[in-house]
Amino acid sequence: MAASEANNKQQPRRHHFMLVHGICHGAWCWYKVATALRRAGHRATALDMAGCGAHTARLADVHTFEEYSRPLLDAMAALPAGEQVVLVAHSHGGSSVALAVERFPEKVAAAVFVAAMMPAVGRPMAATSDELKAFVGPDFFLDSKELEQENPEIKGRPFIFGPNCMAEKLYQLSPPEDLTLGLMLIKPANAFSTGNPDDEAVTRDEKLLTEEGYGSARRVFVVVEEDRAIPAEFQRRMVAQSPGVEVRTEITGADHMAMLSRPVELVQLLVSIADQSEE
Repeated sequence: MAASEANNKQQPRRHHFMLVHGICHGAWCWYKVATALRRAGHRATALDMAGCGAHTARLADVHTFEEYSRPLLDAMAALPAGEQVVLVAHSHGGSSVALAVERFPEKVAAAVFVAAMMPAVGRPMAATSDELKAFVGPDFFLDSKELEQENPEIKGRPFIFGPNCMAEKLYQLSPPEDLTLGLMLIKPANAFSTGNPDDEAVTRDEKLLTEEGYGSARRVFVVVEEDRAIPAEFQRRMVAQSPGVEVRTEITGADHMAMLSRPVELVQLLVSIADQSEE
């Protein structure tokens, strides 16, 4: 074997990861993971969904789930021909990632759901959120609040996590400074799951997610055992509704915010999953 060929085989593979946050959060929550991925030579694109994080849209300007997910859909559409990405979803971001995979399956090397909502082919995306709410019960989110809706065209009320909920359910194993950061940066968000016909065409359509689109992509679910926001039992219930989804359980000692509580382990796992997509 020529020396140049040997050197090429020793070079680590480079991947492009797109990181999608959960409700009330933003691209900022991926700061540890994005930094580590870039230091390792990968490309990491952490996205703000519309109205979240540093995105310029106001909450009342984002009318539908399609508009909310538009930054991700636009980023996927802009990928050069032949390029594939590893989509990484956290929490509520799983629905946006599912929509992106359905629209652009040929551009997805893998879709990774990290303690995320993972809808199933042939079922409405909103059904997963409905089932989680029923599973945890009405008092689960402690001091979180529903706020008044400024825009009457948007059905439902915006939601924001309360400090106690964040400390006890989301960040209980994360460094205290990350909880402080989260309390400073979270924003109210709409769930886009009820009442608006334009939303329901996406979130309530049982035919939206197809075997040819979303179902054709490699999907990996990362179970987070100590997650208190989406309990592990419910995580496994979602997996059971999607035969063929790979399950990874290597991350231990993580809370719901696995990217903050166990960033090194999560990065290692994401790179391992990405490497396997090219084998």
